[in-house]
Amino acid sequence: MNTIDLRSDTVTLPTERMQEAMSHAVLGDDSRDGDPTVRRLEALAAARTGKEAALFVPSGTMANLVALLAHTGRGGEVLVSVGSHISRTEMGGVAALASLFHKELPAPRGAIDLEALQGALNPSLLHNKLATSLVCVETSHNDAGGTVPSLEHMAKLKALAHGSGVPVHIDGARLFNAAAALGVEASKITAQGDTVCFCVSKGLSAPIGSLLCGPAAFIARARAFRRMVGGNLRQAGVVAAAGIVALEEMVERLAEDNRRAKLLAAELHELDPSLVAPETVETNIVNVDVTASRHPSSDWAAALKQQGVLVGPTKPWRLRILTHRHIGEAEARDAVAAFRKVRDGFAGAAASHAAS
Repeated sequence: MNTIDLRSDTVTLPTERMQEAMSHAVLGDDSRDGDPTVRRLEALAAARTGKEAALFVPSGTMANLVALLAHTGRGGEVLVSVGSHISRTEMGGVAALASLFHKELPAPRGAIDLEALQGALNPSLLHNKLATSLVCVETSHNDAGGTVPSLEHMAKLKALAHGSGVPVHIDGARLFNAAAALGVEASKITAQGDTVCFCVSKGLSAPIGSLLCGPAAFIARARAFRRMVGGNLRQAGVVAAAGIVALEEMVERLAEDNRRAKLLAAELHELDPSLVAPETVETNIVNVDVTASRHPSSDWAAALKQQGVLVGPTKPWRLRILTHRHIGEAEARDAVAAFRKVRDGFAGAAASHAAS
């Protein structure tokens, strides 16, 4: 039985072109004179996002941490959305390492409520309130189910923040999925923030790495903070080479992952309307609500694993599934069949228990 891994798009493996590029990469010491392949990737990332410069880091979590450090001073407040990756999934680095407080703002479908933002912005230490150091936006929004704030919404958010002298950082781990969903170039999204980070190790299929992009002076500070937190690498061109292939060859195909997620959601809805609302799926993430089954997500994950399908039980009554380049039509069809078998098994067990 072949395993169908829907837990994340981080399970993607490098393409043959990536492996070839990695084996022939021109190398140097990136923390001394610079690795030429890393520099090429950074220039490509800056061009893609419309920013002056970029910095290669090992992970998205480090990219966000370094951005926080380079943007702010100690003791300020960072405004984020409810359920943001920065506040929920990065081990408290915003406080433990950056010495910052954070405040979660209401964010229907991942888009920060603008009235709440206006009320929370505090540009100086007045009235015994913390000064706002930074506003962080996430797109696509992981916890909200891969949702993408509109360009209009992001422009209004940027205007509000800048009106208070506060910069905006975009956590764009799946930036190019978001751009595909909006039908625009990624630079249209990144123009709504002062800085942005994105991963090449998710749907883009490189084995490792994220890029932090922004003004040249900001990236110079970020480079120093990368060293502080242990992110300096030596012959990093070995992995940066795969990132170059990712940006040159893999971006356009992400629209297919988004499309397949929508089809998968539609088929799960047809199986059981309580599982998912297809209209909520915008990119390659599908949140599946198993509340009506009266079986928690851990039960579903265990039962699906027995059928050869791996999913993420992200909340007690919610599963998360992600599409990626290893999930084709056949895998999607087999995954739905596994959901049907598990659903029927739970229903049969409940009926048997009621009869006894």
